[in-house]
Amino acid sequence: MLEKGRIVAVIPAYNEADLIVDTINGLKKVDCIDEIVVVNDGSTDNTSEICKQLGITVIDIEKNRGKGYAIKKAVECITYDYLVLVDGDLGETSIEIRNLIEPVLKGKCDVSVARFPKAEVKGGFGLVKGFAKKSVYYFTGVEIETTLSGQRVYKKHVLDKINYIPNRYGIELAMTVQTINNGFKILEVPVTMKHRYSGRNLKGFIHRGKQFYDILKTSIILYIKGYKR
Repeated sequence: MLEKGRIVAVIPAYNEADLIVDTINGLKKVDCIDEIVVVNDGSTDNTSEICKQLGITVIDIEKNRGKGYAIKKAVECITYDYLVLVDGDLGETSIEIRNLIEPVLKGKCDVSVARFPKAEVKGGFGLVKGFAKKSVYYFTGVEIETTLSGQRVYKKHVLDKINYIPNRYGIELAMTVQTINNGFKILEVPVTMKHRYSGRNLKGFIHRGKQFYDILKTSIILYIKGYKR
């Protein structure tokens, strides 16, 4: 039996003008989604204008503050029973988010997370993902393969008990740890979604360096705050 409630999809977006239309159109095909909200996180391209032309609710943040900040801003502004988080670079594969919504509505889990297929193009060396996975295990005693996956569906009462959401790349780690330690069930759902990968070039290594720094910082804060089970 499906649970009832308002389902809102939130897309934190920074310079996603090239893919945001396809991402939104994919979500529009998911009938159970009641509203799509784009949080324009200080984009320097025309992401915001494109979304407004599509008739989508847009929350504009003047300066880039990070994915976590954008999601917190959305949660402050929307009314929802289920929060669907979607990255802006999924393109038409965003339609697969319906596979994550279904198990939550059926009560099989409190949170669902997309488990992507193995990357077709090699990016880094797995250091960031490996560290994040070990961090979750350290704090919770539970192994999660998809610690850094941004495609998620949350029941509202799960988010109501999450006290710490970092502004940037550490958001998935922090939310995963608190979800598990608060006694909620996470289900990893296999998908065939695709998104933009950072390659083994200078730009890619800089991106992963920032990501690793934020995740390390988040782990330290989780430790200081006493989030270890």
